[in-house]
Amino acid sequence: MSAQDTRPVPRVVVIGAGIVGCSLADELTARGWTDVTVLEQGPLPTPGGSTSHAPGLVFRTSPSRTLTAFARYTVEKFTSLEADGVPCFQQVGGLELATTPERLADLHRRAGHATAWGVTGEVVGPARCKELWPLLDESVVLGGFHTPHDGLARAGLACRAQAERATARGARFLDRHTVTGIERRDGRVTGVVTDRGTFPADHVVSAAGFWGPVIGRMAGVDVPLQPLAHQYARTGPLPGLSGATAEATKPILRFQDRDLYFREHHDRLGIGSYAHRPLPVDPFAVPGWDEARARNMDMPSSYPFTPEDWAPSWEDCRRLMPALRGAEIESGFNGVFSFTPDGMPVLGESRLRGFWLAEAVWVTHSAGVAKAVAEWMVNGRPAVDVHECDLTRFEEAQRSPAYIRERGAQQFVEVYDVVHPLQPIDRPRPLRVSPFHARQRELGAYFLEGGGWERPHWYEANAGLAEDLRLPARDAWSARHWSPVAAAEALATRERVALYDMTPLRRLEVTGPGALDFLDRMTTNNLRRKPGAVTYTLLLDETGGIRSDLTVARLAPDRFQIGANSPADLDHLLRHAPAGVHIRDITAGTCCVGVWGPLARDLVQPLTADDFSHEAFGYFRARETYVGHVPVTALRLSYVGELGWELYTTADLGLRLWDTLWEAGRDLGAVAAGRSAFNSLRLEKGYRAWGVDMTDEHDPYEAGVGFAVRRDKAGFVGKAALERRGDPVRRLTPLLLDDPAAVVLGKEPVHVDGTPVGYVTSAAYGYTLGRCVAYAWLPAGLAAGTGVHVEYFGEKVPATVADEPLFDPRMTRIRR
Repeated sequence: MSAQDTRPVPRVVVIGAGIVGCSLADELTARGWTDVTVLEQGPLPTPGGSTSHAPGLVFRTSPSRTLTAFARYTVEKFTSLEADGVPCFQQVGGLELATTPERLADLHRRAGHATAWGVTGEVVGPARCKELWPLLDESVVLGGFHTPHDGLARAGLACRAQAERATARGARFLDRHTVTGIERRDGRVTGVVTDRGTFPADHVVSAAGFWGPVIGRMAGVDVPLQPLAHQYARTGPLPGLSGATAEATKPILRFQDRDLYFREHHDRLGIGSYAHRPLPVDPFAVPGWDEARARNMDMPSSYPFTPEDWAPSWEDCRRLMPALRGAEIESGFNGVFSFTPDGMPVLGESRLRGFWLAEAVWVTHSAGVAKAVAEWMVNGRPAVDVHECDLTRFEEAQRSPAYIRERGAQQFVEVYDVVHPLQPIDRPRPLRVSPFHARQRELGAYFLEGGGWERPHWYEANAGLAEDLRLPARDAWSARHWSPVAAAEALATRERVALYDMTPLRRLEVTGPGALDFLDRMTTNNLRRKPGAVTYTLLLDETGGIRSDLTVARLAPDRFQIGANSPADLDHLLRHAPAGVHIRDITAGTCCVGVWGPLARDLVQPLTADDFSHEAFGYFRARETYVGHVPVTALRLSYVGELGWELYTTADLGLRLWDTLWEAGRDLGAVAAGRSAFNSLRLEKGYRAWGVDMTDEHDPYEAGVGFAVRRDKAGFVGKAALERRGDPVRRLTPLLLDDPAAVVLGKEPVHVDGTPVGYVTSAAYGYTLGRCVAYAWLPAGLAAGTGVHVEYFGEKVPATVADEPLFDPRMTRIRR
């Protein structure tokens, strides 16, 4: 807040004085919000949560750009802090080992992530691994990924250092205060009740760690978090480490092929294991500090060690490090910490206004998360994209206690697994299915999962169409969850017509006398068009960043159907809707078939009495009509670059709609097509996917969707910020890989003249073009024809900057 700002300083209560709570107090008070009270049920400085036993390993590299950004800031901040003259971060580096060819390949992929996200690292051979860690048996190691700037966070010291800074600015830390209730009035939080009094508050942040669900229940807020116990043991003194004066000198070590990690404790080793069975903990049954001590527990988060779970891991440790064969375990415990259904933190403001979550955060990401949440609270948005962590991201079907428990346990099992970007969850499945599911199974659909939905990626019924196709061979990684059938389906869409299940596309209905004014103010394009118009538009934040992209169909003067992206869109619109405007999610009660291809009109027109000609039913128009016996809302849209319609109906009539279209399409050679073909076609056309190709870190002109902004429109959210922005310094740029046989999948670094300058967002083989298409964030000055290299598993794959759209630039196939 500026010196001239006369607004009262908000009263903030942070629940939990672990690493997240202390970091958040520091970040808030540094931004001028100095009326901060941090409440802790245990004694300070070691209150007994996950922070109190955290081993402190910080590996920054993640497939998630957001998590990597959080970890990079954590290292940067903790490196600058000390307590009692002791640094809060020890930069000993990190080393991840490979003992299998699959893991070694994955380390090359991780090295690519590191380069893409700005982390220094390299894949090294066995000899270098032995040099970095002399205790290793070099003969079992194939290589390693070395990151010299990773290391050990001293979480307890970092808590103290940040608490002292926050206290100096006005914050207060109160231990031995157990929260017993959250006060609220008129949909807003008003205070926190403890066993030692009530604390009025304008904002409350739950940073309670594995107690998060307990605090959430007091506020009427679900916290999708499952605590699990994780084994950590310390050896006795080791001859190979004797004489150590520093806490650690060797890199923190991961042996992911056996779900193990290692760090030094002077002349001993600390070893953590994820190899054991999941050990779920009920957050409502975790004892308080005094009760834990009465049970002879060191602290509430430290459960008794279970030797039977440890035995297999100990044998794996001894095989990796012969020096351990004569060693013994001196101590151990099962430490409790938090997992979510997708392994990501849970951040943001809940439906209870002023009640925030900063949960399921590990020490690795703690300071970065605190910075993001503080920016969110003070400025209205974080500086980095956090949609992967937004608490609204889970569907209602993913919030049941059974789902959270099962998926949380599976995240524990998979924490060190090599996970393919398309790899679906194993269970619970199927959870959400469209009305067409039975027909899709009959056609041999290969289902992947997203948002709980079963999504066909191709259909084995079309395998015969692929037999004569000449497609380049794929490597083992890019061949996972892919089939040449996808190529046949894409080509069938280009040549004839295909049916696509678009049911998982989120649909919102907005009604009421103020609906037009509201939506026009919230979005960038002109919605003041007659009923029957469909508009592609953007939701921006106040800084001009793209919150989402929408298709808005005006079906009546005061009734709109919106194609949206995530639950966050619904949450955002509900927060801003005025009285009299009603918004509801109609996805579950409806379904959609995309009918696309040059013969789409031949298929649909005989089934309806309405005129579906181009002159009578133009592009980006909507109509409520009938297809056979089925009432539908037909939108003339195409996400694949071909003539066609999205046909919506209610879920009870969905199967009848599919069967009607399927029967009518037999003589036209119609096929069912999946998302693999869909993704290929949309990238050939250059259509963006929000959350992958663009986020709120990007403005419309950088992202290539400036055409959806009407700058002459008054007063839409984000307009003033857009007008202040200069020329883009980066752009979302199409690339064509030079080698027709080359394929990349996304998140790979892009090099120009040997220097990394950006990263791929999404990629797919373009079967019409005969080349892999990749979109990447690159410097704005790169002209079409510029040669670049995409790093794929350590290999530099040549590519060329292309003009877009790559396919049908004059839109002749769609507008006919």
